[in-house]
Amino acid sequence: MARLLLLAPLLEEWVVRAGLHAWLLQRTAPAIALLVSALAFSALHLGSGLTAAALVFGPGLLFGAVYQRWRDWRWCALLHALCNASAITVCGSVSGP
Repeated sequence: MARLLLLAPLLEEWVVRAGLHAWLLQRTAPAIALLVSALAFSALHLGSGLTAAALVFGPGLLFGAVYQRWRDWRWCALLHALCNASAITVCGSVSGP
């Protein structure tokens, strides 16, 4: 559970927002940076299946918009953790490795 509430949000947002999104913003239009970073975020979730990857595209856009507004990936990680906590609450307990 700590992996979903702490580790995944911190690592994924650090890589996708502080890394890729920031890099793209220096080289492309903001809309392209937002779209590509959301697609990359979705791709990180392909290990959970195509449906999971598709379902996180919307939140990926939201996290990207937050990053573009405040340029601080930590806000994205906090929002990501809250979304994960909400999903755990709605879907029930988490089992598996």
